[in-house]
Amino acid sequence: MDTFEGSYLGHDDRIDESVRLECGICWLVYDPEVGDPYWHIPPGTPFSRLPEHWTCPNCDAPRHKFMVLKD
Repeated sequence: MDTFEGSYLGHDDRIDESVRLECGICWLVYDPEVGDPYWHIPPGTPFSRLPEHWTCPNCDAPRHKFMVLKD
């Protein structure tokens, strides 16, 4: 598995509930304030609480391919 600095890699306990994450494949940003309309994820849902089957709504990348954005 390729890893980059800031890679999520399934570490729910290491990220804050308000953090935004970016897909390492297509660069789509998951913002908890917005949620994910494609998968019917309501606003306010942190990345750590997304269902295990959730994938990037743009390219279908799995959760472990997301990277933490540093604001």
